[in-house]
Amino acid sequence: MEWYLLWAVMGIVLIIVEMLTGTFYLLVLGVAALAAAAAAWFGQSFWVQAVTIVAVAVVGVIAVKRNRGAGGAASRQTLDVGQSVTLAAWISETDGLARVNYRNAQWEAQVIGERKPGSTVFYIHAVDGNTLRVSASRPH
Repeated sequence: MEWYLLWAVMGIVLIIVEMLTGTFYLLVLGVAALAAAAAAWFGQSFWVQAVTIVAVAVVGVIAVKRNRGAGGAASRQTLDVGQSVTLAAWISETDGLARVNYRNAQWEAQVIGERKPGSTVFYIHAVDGNTLRVSASRPH
């Protein structure tokens, strides 16, 4: 089998598997393999193909890490802030610890600020790991 076909098949397989995972790292490796396939197609030696796949993969992984680092936890927290949750049960009402329903799952929540008696709807102010910081009033 020719090298360009081997690289191309590997690249396509990696891209297909990436569609199942959604991490973007396999997409980067798939694109890098396709770049190596292009180098092989143009008659470059195996070592040029190898350097091509490594260079494209390193640059791609760095780009993914930068973009995910900038938008990872901070953007998720931003998306969650302001969303409403409903009280499922109190863990400790005196300490403000509760179980709330949010996104079809139960989360632990720390109720901050004043609580309205009988209130069952709260609004997310922050996300701290697996704990939501919620309040009876909407964040500004």
